[in-house]
Formats: sequence, C-alpha cells, structure tokens
Amino acid sequence: MLGNLDQYRADLDRLAALGEEMLIDLSLRGARIEPEQREIAERLHGGFERNYQQWYTEASAVVGQLLPGRAAEFQQLYLADARRKTIDAASYSIQDWLVGRRFTKDAAAGCNFAIAHDATDELTAVSLRLKTQLDVLRSAETRFASSLFDIRRLARADLFDSELDACRELSAQGFLRAAGTVAGVILERHMQQVLANHQIDFQKPEPTLNDFNDQLKKAGVVDVPLWRLIQRLADVRNLCSHNKHREPHKKEVEELIDGVDRIVRTLV
Repeated sequence: MLGNLDQYRADLDRLAALGEEMLIDLSLRGARIEPEQREIAERLHGGFERNYQQWYTEASAVVGQLLPGRAAEFQQLYLADARRKTIDAASYSIQDWLVGRRFTKDAAAGCNFAIAHDATDELTAVSLRLKTQLDVLRSAETRFASSLFDIRRLARADLFDSELDACRELSAQGFLRAAGTVAGVILERHMQQVLANHQIDFQKPEPTLNDFNDQLKKAGVVDVPLWRLIQRLADVRNLCSHNKHREPHKKEVEELIDGVDRIVRTLV
C-alpha cells in the first residue's frame, strides 16, 4: 500500500511535466522561433493534440480524488458550453480546438459564431485554459504532500486492524502465546513509526519496546500514564514471547490486544 502511494506521487509528477510540455507546444505555434528553440519546437510540435485526451482523463481523475471541490472547474475548462450563443475568446474551449471547431459559422451546431479578427485568438484561449488546468493540478500536488502523512497513517491503521483481528481469533482459539506475540510485534512497529513521525533519532542495537517507550516519554510524546500502560503491555508481550515459567492468562492477552488497538489509533 505504501509503495502504491509513492507510485501515485510519481504519476502526479508525470502528469504535471506532460502538461507543461503541451503548454510549451501551444506557446511556440505561430511564434518566431529562435534557433536555440528549434529543436524543442520540433520535438514538442503536435504534442498537445496527441496527448491531451489521455492527459485530461488521468488528470481529471486525480483532481477529483484530491481536490473534489475543483473537479467541476477543471472539467469546465475542457468542455464546450452547449448554451452559448456565440463562440469567441471568452467562450472558446479546449474541446472546440480538439474537434476542429474554429471561430467560424457552424450551422450544424446551431450557434451564430463570432468571426475572429486574429487567428491567434483560438490558440491563446486554449493555452489559457490549459494553463489554468495545469495550475489546478499543481495545487493537487501540494494537497497530496500535505495529506500524505494522513494517507499513510490510514493505510497502517487498516493493516493493523486486520492483524489485530487475527490476534483476537488466535486468542479465541486458545493460542494465547501466538496472539500476544503478534500483538507485541504490531505495537513495536507502531512505536518505531511514532519515533520517525516525531523525527526522534534513536540508535541502539536491538532496541526493545521499553526502549522505544522511554525515548517517547523523554521527548514528551507520551505522558506518564500512557508510558506506564505501554510498560504493562510490554510485560505481557514478554510473558507471551519469552517467559516459559508460566502460561499467559487469557485476560492478560485480551488486555494486550485491546491496549495495542487503543495506542495505534491514538498515538501518532
């Protein structure tokens, strides 16, 4: 799951880069090309028409997921307005350009289209709309970065829920040591992540749960009551994993599982 999130980030970067290339392609058309720009112009020429539809499909899905409040705006920048009476620079759309509609009379569309005075008006209108779409997409990048921590935390919570359900099933079947050991591993992984979240650099060969707990208490991340609870849970985990002098009680294992459930949900 976490690897997939990194892939989403890479896809977002790719879409922004392709959008920038399409914008450059449009800006160079009809412009005076300097010798140093010629290679770029030739490489990008026609890229807008070749790539826009696929780009729009992917980009609109990304905007819909990360910025649902701006999804309609993003789509309207592409779509032609069926209610318009004339087509001019203000009403011209990206869709118009892609279907070959220009500032001319088009009886089939049922509109009295205005006639352009400048052939570059259409390109300018399309470029402005693409630039706005690209700006919206880039704002989604910022939103993605700011929400990435929450997405990762939710992904871990879903995974831990599944693992804790397995612990409860093991306990119900009488496999108390196995249930307690797995619950302890979940708690240890979560404590390591909490240290990373708070940028606490902790280096010790083979650290224990109590080592993690002490470091978080020292940094002020956990208070004394929570620190004592984690100590108690660590003791039960050690009883399940290491102490062979007596068997853990079912109530102790249930306490461990419930305690881990509470901590992974509240301690971030």
